[in-house]
Formats: sequence, C-alpha cells, structure tokens
Amino acid sequence: MEYSKEFKAALSNFSPIEKDRLIFRLLKKDKLLSKKLYFELIDQEDVDTKRNAMEEIIEEKILLASKYIGNQKYFLGLVRKLSAELTEHVKITTDKFGEVSLNLFLVDKILKYNQELSRQRFDNVYKLYLYLINKIVKALILVKKLDEDYWMEIDEVLESLNKKIQENNYLQKLFINNSIDFNWLQCEKIPDNLDLIVKEIRGQGFLR
Repeated sequence: MEYSKEFKAALSNFSPIEKDRLIFRLLKKDKLLSKKLYFELIDQEDVDTKRNAMEEIIEEKILLASKYIGNQKYFLGLVRKLSAELTEHVKITTDKFGEVSLNLFLVDKILKYNQELSRQRFDNVYKLYLYLINKIVKALILVKKLDEDYWMEIDEVLESLNKKIQENNYLQKLFINNSIDFNWLQCEKIPDNLDLIVKEIRGQGFLR
C-alpha cells in the first residue's frame, strides 16, 4: 500500500502523545514488529548470541522430537513448528547468515537420526525428505548472497550434510530424482544462477 503525501502530512501533525498511543496500538496487533523493535532498541544480546541460542534450541527440540520419528505426520509437524521459530528469529534479527546456517543446521540435526528414519517405509518419510531437500536448496540459493567470508563455516555444515545424505539411500535417490547436484553442496560450486535452475526444476514438476 502506498501512502499519499497528504496522509503522511496528517500523521506528522499528530501530537507526541497521539503518536505514542498509535504506536502502542499497532504494536499490540503486530507481535513480530514489537519483538523486532525490542531487539533493535534495547535488547542486550547481539545477533551472534541470538543465533547461538537458536542453535541450542534446535538441537534440544530435535532431540525431543526424535522420540516421535515413528509417527511421521506428528514428527514433521514438530519440525515445521521449529522451522517457524527459526524464521521468526531471522525476521526479528535480520540474520542473513543465520538464515542459511541455522536451516542447514536444522536439517543436519534431523539426519543425525538416519538409522531411525531408515526403519520407516519410503512412503512415510517422503514428505519429510522432500521438505528437507527444499530447505537445503533454498539455503544454497541464499549462500550466493552472503559474503564469501562466511563460506568456510557453511561448507563445514554442508560437508556434514553431504555425508549423512550419502548414508541415507532413500534420501540420496530423492536428491538425484529431483535433479539436485551433490556438487552444489560446496559453496564455491553453487551455480550463480541456481535460483533459475531450481525454478526450471520446479517447472518440470519436481521438488513437490
């Protein structure tokens, strides 16, 4: 929505008290904006501290969720809920590096339970695996927007992920069937136009 000059001028004419009342009314309706302003204005913790805390939350909650791997529908629901927390962290802190590293970290922690996952029928784990592949692909696209100074850290997680994927026969085949190149699991080998490549792959009906 675009605001006219007249509307902006009318807002500017509000008294300080009226502006304060309006701001607090808006913040009550937008909890995310409220948390973002709190972080930017008075929070004592910086982005790195928040990211580290988020890593601990991910590790702890995936450990708890792993008890329900046998119930894939419920397990995937817990993973999606945790992913939403991760997304909120990114929106509040504008943590571009964390958007990549935390999502890859999440997938890596889930695949830590490859042995339990491998006991499931492929039909049962298909939705989870496709969800994880899409997460990885999205993170790889975002890697190209990061400063190369971050690549070494990202590569460490990608190396761990690659190993776990190769150990998971179903997931490995699903990567191949969806035209995802394992070479892309190295920052320097991610194509500059990966977003367009993925768009074409989706256009062919894959990654769905």
